Amino acid sequence: MKTILEVQNLCKSFEDNQVLNNINLKVEEGEFLAIMGQSGSGKSTLLYNISGMDRPESGNVFLCGKDISKLDDEKMSEVRLDHMGFVFQHSYLLKNLSIHDNIVLPGFRSGKMPREQVNQNADILMKDTGIDSVANHDIKKVSGGQLQRAAICRALINKPEVLFGDEPTGSLNSSTTKEVMDIINDVNKDGTTVIIVTHDSKVAARADRVIFLMDGNIHAELKIGKYEDYEEKRPLREKSLNQWLEKQGF
Repeated sequence: MKTILEVQNLCKSFEDNQVLNNINLKVEEGEFLAIMGQSGSGKSTLLYNISGMDRPESGNVFLCGKDISKLDDEKMSEVRLDHMGFVFQHSYLLKNLSIHDNIVLPGFRSGKMPREQVNQNADILMKDTGIDSVANHDIKKVSGGQLQRAAICRALINKPEVLFGDEPTGSLNSSTTKEVMDIINDVNKDGTTVIIVTHDSKVAARADRVIFLMDGNIHAELKIGKYEDYEEKRPLREKSLNQWLEKQGF
């Protein structure tokens, strides 16, 4: 397997608080990695530092073999736009744009593809995620689940190598969480690497591997295996993960 993301000796602190302490991590191409831990363990900080949304104090982050931790802000913005997708707890869609226009905006900004191709990709993504019927709707006139699906479409419009998620289902009910995670799993099956932060063991049980952070370190990791026939194997995957989490004091 090819390593798509590698983190070496990553450190980050805020004032006198050491949030990340010498983190080392490799993520393989096409892997689905879940990051878990108690509140304040450094989960989101790790996600932001490996995705270039924040800068580590020391250490290196390699994306496809290139050290992105040394890039200036402009170059890092280009990398995020062209090679990464982001889904957060809240959709953060622009209020003055329709669902469709929110989705195509990163594609237009990137310039990797002609606008006609961006629009075609958006149409495919919206159809695949079941929101094509609300493409021209104002974002205030759709459900939370539809907004999150639109956020996923926006994150995928430039065909990123890695999809990052920070509690992507944190504000959704259980049925909508399942729908959104089904989409994310399908994205992963299609070859996109997925890295998410979550506190929900049912969400993490869909990942290939789970790492558990404690006091700024990777305290433990659990390899669950590829997501296949999830509904059939879900109880066993969730049971195994929950037993492991209990051992970590979660």
